[in-house]
Amino acid sequence: MQRHLNNFRIAQRTRVNAVLTLIMLCAVSATSTAAPSVYTQRDANGQLIFSDAPIENGEMVRTSYQAQYGRPVATASCQGMTESKLSARANALTQTIESAAVTHKVDANLLKAIAQIESCFDQQAVSRVGAQGVMQLMPATAKELGVTDSFNAAQNINGGARYIAKMLKRFNHNHQLALAAYNAGPGAVEKHQGIPPYPETQNYVKKVLQLYAASEKQKS
Repeated sequence: MQRHLNNFRIAQRTRVNAVLTLIMLCAVSATSTAAPSVYTQRDANGQLIFSDAPIENGEMVRTSYQAQYGRPVATASCQGMTESKLSARANALTQTIESAAVTHKVDANLLKAIAQIESCFDQQAVSRVGAQGVMQLMPATAKELGVTDSFNAAQNINGGARYIAKMLKRFNHNHQLALAAYNAGPGAVEKHQGIPPYPETQNYVKKVLQLYAASEKQKS
């Protein structure tokens, strides 16, 4: 009788250990394959903004999990873009961009380079984190800049010109740092004492400056 009882206890412990092992394996698997959290917020127009980081005052809040980030541009606006279509979009906004450049004392070619990388000159562009319009202004930033309609090209471009002018002044007219601040925020630039180590931001600065340099070369 005692031997049967001992065998029963051993079998019971074996089953419990097997169940615990299975639970641990499932937990590890779930941790390694789980998708990152998705955060939502409604903008001023009541539209949902989706991001992979919390949004406060129109800006993504970084966590240790999101140590490498930079505000993504509206890549969807550039999908299937042809050279002729891009040129048509740019030409339609040339006068507005040049006017904003004069108003805010910023090089028009720099504004054009930003507009191309941000949205391919798409007036209706919306990025996956909710940045809007040609210059991809976050709703809170647009509000601070006095932009009431980010899908109004003139308002949006003037807002973007005003903001990059502000960043240029803040970072002693260093184009690299000003563009990094435009993309990732001035706080990130100051924290890292240079271009933040976010691939998104580093690629953004590189692409804008390449376009800007090419346009300056053509001008000369």
